[in-house]
Amino acid sequence: MSSRTSNRIAVLMGGPSAERDVSLVSGRECAAALRDEGFEVFEIDAGADLASVLRDLRPDVVFNALHGRWGEDGCVQGLLEWLQIPYTHSGVLASALAMDKERSKEVYAAHGLPVVESLLVTREAAMAAHPMQPPYVVKPNNEGSSVGVYLVDENASGPARLDDTMPDMVMVEKFVPGRELTVTVMDGKALTVTDILTTGWYDYDAKYVEGGSTHVLPAEVPQDVFDACLEYAERAHVALGCKGVSRTDFRWDEARGLDGLILLETNTQPGMTPTSLAPEQAALQGISFGQMCKWLVDDASCFR
Repeated sequence: MSSRTSNRIAVLMGGPSAERDVSLVSGRECAAALRDEGFEVFEIDAGADLASVLRDLRPDVVFNALHGRWGEDGCVQGLLEWLQIPYTHSGVLASALAMDKERSKEVYAAHGLPVVESLLVTREAAMAAHPMQPPYVVKPNNEGSSVGVYLVDENASGPARLDDTMPDMVMVEKFVPGRELTVTVMDGKALTVTDILTTGWYDYDAKYVEGGSTHVLPAEVPQDVFDACLEYAERAHVALGCKGVSRTDFRWDEARGLDGLILLETNTQPGMTPTSLAPEQAALQGISFGQMCKWLVDDASCFR
């Protein structure tokens, strides 16, 4: 942890991605928490003039509360390194890798972590015929928060009918039945396992609409599965080169025991409100939301 004096904090939020609204909520909550911790905080809705805004403001640290493309895919990280401003969370390479779901899965597999079959196809190909035997999921390769996720079940009459917001290239991934588990890694250490309960698919509404999901933590799963989630999340954090806080999501087919556990993706900019998954896990370890935000500031650096 750095002993650097960092009093002026610029919190980046909003931005132009599909996750803008979620980022605004995260940013405002983090800004409020940092003010309570005694920092001078400036809230910045990141736009095309971000470089000039930061040059004029000259913050000690940038707290990155952006979600989605541009904010967590290495783009803003590269800008901050160019400006030589210390910033939170992961650096350029780790952010780019984690946002690219197919490439991050290649990294997982190379490090012996369990993944499921997937492929990249054009949007047109995904709508023309089944790219693989159903059931499968179609989703953007470089977005998060369950933006644009389509489940094609085994009884589907045809391939997915994707809307116009889907990108030209999409990921098609074999559907894994079972439970949704997630693990936060903070300072290289896995905190706990959360079991996410929903009445249906864990989509955008389940994540962000009040009452859309229930979080059970620590998850009530067999000890070998619990321990594997912790280990795999730490290994994924290291394999991708993450810094600060990350969150790795899993699917677990309980009928198959430990063999039914697979990694879906790692989020380098997890949601940051007091009731978000990562802060909930920190709170279970006795780390308040304000303390977590302060730790991220203290952990900030250039060239991450």
